[in-house]
Amino acid sequence: MQAAGSISGTAAVKDAGAFPRKRTAGGTAYHEAGSGESLVLIHGVGMRLEAWAPQIASLSGGYRVIAVDMPGHGESAKLQVGSRLEEFVAWFGRFLDEMEIGTVNVAGHSMGALVSGGAAATFGQRIKRVAYLNGVYRRDPEAKAAVLERAAAIPVTGVDKEGPLARWFGDDPESNAARELTRKWLNLVDPQGYAVAYAAFAGGDETYADGWKDVAGPALFLTGSDDPNSTPLMATQMAELAPRGYARIVEGHRHMVNLTAPDIVNSLLAEWLSFGEDER
Repeated sequence: MQAAGSISGTAAVKDAGAFPRKRTAGGTAYHEAGSGESLVLIHGVGMRLEAWAPQIASLSGGYRVIAVDMPGHGESAKLQVGSRLEEFVAWFGRFLDEMEIGTVNVAGHSMGALVSGGAAATFGQRIKRVAYLNGVYRRDPEAKAAVLERAAAIPVTGVDKEGPLARWFGDDPESNAARELTRKWLNLVDPQGYAVAYAAFAGGDETYADGWKDVAGPALFLTGSDDPNSTPLMATQMAELAPRGYARIVEGHRHMVNLTAPDIVNSLLAEWLSFGEDER
């Protein structure tokens, strides 16, 4: 296993500020740190690349870590209104082309997980390993109706900043720093970029659901035990389908597990990155 950085995940959350960015010709903003095998990090709806601060600090000690702003978030250009998950996956493929990255490890959180899974299903020959953090899979009818209702309300009511915080975090004081950072990022998000991404997220839980059986590399499915939407059952179901899939459940945590349990997540990601192509 390659060594991770020495900065603790908790310290990285507390000290998280704005990261310097570069932009590709196609308008994708990104931050790059470290050297070695490439690892791209894709955040979820309403967030920005700073949401990966603990992972950037830790994993850049042994890898070339590239965190991206998803389209319409942070400083990245928007996709067209009505873009579906397939368009976000195509965006990621173009980003790899612009960065001249042939094969890559990719970790996505929430909507970013859907993009990473779509990439593994669509151009899997370029995806060496995939990590699917707090990602959905075949929502039940009640959950699907709720997320579609939220997506339909955004163009009318705007970005809901309190609902996600209630779903994503518990009331424990240990999550305060991560909760307030998340509140800040939600307040910064572009409303149209948010609406487009959320609509794609709401309708994307089955788009690539049949593709896991063909994903050859190590596939980590990680979520919090108390995540009400990206559930442990979803993680274990996907892990059973992927030839080298496995699930890791972080007990006592919800949706923003990479911020509320950063040291655990960093260790699990380092483990995943250490697996060879014939392992897991």
